[in-house]
Amino acid sequence: MDELYLPIKSVDVFGVAVPLVGAGFKNAYTTKTTQKSAIVRLTAEDGSIGLGNIDPSPGYSVETVEESLTVIRRVLAPCVKGMNAGNPHRLIDAMDRTIDAYLDAKAAVEMAAVDLLARHLGIPAHQYLGGAVKDTVSFNAWVGIVSPDEAAAEARKWFDGGFRSAKIKVGGGIHADRDRLMAVRAAVGSGMALRADANAGYSVEDAIALGRLLEPVGLQLLEQPVAAEDLAGMAKVRQAVGMPVMADESITDYRSLIDVIRADCADIVKLKVMKQGGLLRCRRMLETATAAGMPVVIGHGFGLGINTTAEIMLACTSDNVLDGLECVGPLKTADDIVTAKLDLTRGHLAVPQGPGLGVTLDDEKVRRYLFDA
Repeated sequence: MDELYLPIKSVDVFGVAVPLVGAGFKNAYTTKTTQKSAIVRLTAEDGSIGLGNIDPSPGYSVETVEESLTVIRRVLAPCVKGMNAGNPHRLIDAMDRTIDAYLDAKAAVEMAAVDLLARHLGIPAHQYLGGAVKDTVSFNAWVGIVSPDEAAAEARKWFDGGFRSAKIKVGGGIHADRDRLMAVRAAVGSGMALRADANAGYSVEDAIALGRLLEPVGLQLLEQPVAAEDLAGMAKVRQAVGMPVMADESITDYRSLIDVIRADCADIVKLKVMKQGGLLRCRRMLETATAAGMPVVIGHGFGLGINTTAEIMLACTSDNVLDGLECVGPLKTADDIVTAKLDLTRGHLAVPQGPGLGVTLDDEKVRRYLFDA
């Protein structure tokens, strides 16, 4: 049987800056009030289209959105134009042979190719990825670096709205962190799984001290307590504290996941479709973590509708993905660039069943939020 042939006729690339709700969001790296993202639209010779979207964040992402857009326009788009979107593996290989690194940029193109292929076949992306094992996915709320009273009030709001897990940012000093987490636990009781995220901000000694202070809280996990490259230090933290440790910033490409597994420095790993270079690469890393006995958290917190849906599509294909997806960008953005903004306000969502990613680009919104890069 001949291979399905969907030659790519055009590659459209857009940079958008979508406003965030309220006064923005503060973490250990910055306070951001807009989400700058890159969007890719592939069109095949037969008119089939596919959408990809990446949402880099300062401090988290190796690439800036400007760098991603430049590489997509100048390098990756010419590379894949004329190639067969019906064979994403060959697209990935061609991009890798053309330029090293730039996993975010490559993810935008690969995501669009997977979307195009699945749409053409008339199947949802999760079926292309092996099939959904969950009909509904739940989401993880978040609380920033705020006072204990504010943190408690925010967490209770999420709990009352239907969320059953939440991430609390830490990094303002270990005792302030302890007070914030204790206030949240008191506000939500035992019915909410709590995660603490240090964004690689503490020394080994302080991370151990923090972990011990937080043991009464009963955390589901402590995320990236030390610098991304300090795997030996993270192993020391894991051995010293009474809660699971999750690697996030330490995980980039496949090799970094293997390094974390060999270092025995984490109980859980965090994966993101964008950061890992696309749906297929992320899927392989998910299966590797599963084989190593490590549960996985999936999600990038500031994704627009396309990237968010891609992570939902991947997450629903594995029972090893923890409940409480962290792809909650639609809760943080005041608008989106798809025609139907995802409604995550109840803390859960039925897995999308439309062809491909099941989202449609809103051309007017794209024009409204375009920025020069």
